[in-house]
Amino acid sequence: MTTPVWYTSYGSNTHLERLACYIRGGTPPGATRAHPGCRDRRLPAVSVPVELEGALYFATESPVWTGGRAFYDPDAEGRVLARAHLITAQQLSDIAAQEMYREPGPDTDLDLTDVLRDGRAVLGEGRYETLVCPGTLDGHPLLTFTAPWRMTDVDRNRPSAAYVRYLAMGLLAAGAWDAATIAAYVASCPGAAGHWTEQQIRDLIALPPR
Repeated sequence: MTTPVWYTSYGSNTHLERLACYIRGGTPPGATRAHPGCRDRRLPAVSVPVELEGALYFATESPVWTGGRAFYDPDAEGRVLARAHLITAQQLSDIAAQEMYREPGPDTDLDLTDVLRDGRAVLGEGRYETLVCPGTLDGHPLLTFTAPWRMTDVDRNRPSAAYVRYLAMGLLAAGAWDAATIAAYVASCPGAAGHWTEQQIRDLIALPPR
């Protein structure tokens, strides 16, 4: 489980401070839930910007953020701005377990055989129990998790300000896109569209650190 993989984050885990709460444990500002952290508490060796085919949308209700969560539909038209973090397969398993409010441990280690062979593997009905491998980078697989349903199969839900800010700031820190591009992208995503304007998102990005 020490195999390097690119955990490809498209939601709040684009932000390294937020991701650190999954790795080292803790509660990020604006959230309501503490995370136990990974068994291996090393932060990513490197984080890089990536773009994926598909669409980002916000749905369901997060008890952590009190708003919609980000999901990835790899079969939808469009592009998804994301940030890939180089971590171990064990750390990926521990992050996935915490996304499902489970305690990380040997019992939650993911079997990556099917997703590496087929590009997708449905491990359960949970909102983040579908593994997707959109490709490789520098010889290591890009891996992310999302819901088993399609974007058109679920009601959209407005994400909270704290969630949008972490997502947007994480993308900005990736260094590939400017604030205007990120604001336009997030404001156009189903669930945010009609609830968050580009200017509101740019204002969130401009807020001083808390």
